[in-house]
Amino acid sequence: MALFYTDRAKGDLQLAYAWYEECHYGLGDDFLLEIELGIHRILSQPKSYSVAYKFFRSCPIKRFPYSIFYTLEGDNILVHAIFDQRQHPEKLP
Repeated sequence: MALFYTDRAKGDLQLAYAWYEECHYGLGDDFLLEIELGIHRILSQPKSYSVAYKFFRSCPIKRFPYSIFYTLEGDNILVHAIFDQRQHPEKLP
C-alpha cells in the first residue's frame, strides 16, 4: 500500500511541529517520531483502526494528544488530518 497526505494533513503536521519546537527545542522531532510510528502502525494493519468519524479511521498518537485521520482508497492510504484532540470536534476533517 502507498500512503499519501492531503494538503491539510501536511499543514497540520508543519504547524504542530513548529509549535512543539517553540515550546522546547527537540520536542518537534519527538512529535514527528511519534507520528512516524503511528504511520508504520497504519501501514502494517490499515484496517485495525475503527471508523471514528464519518468514514475516517483514527490512529491515536502516543505521548501527544493527536490522532491521524485517514481513509482507505483502494490500495492506497490517504491521510486527511493530523488532528489535535484538544480542538473542537467541528474542526474534524
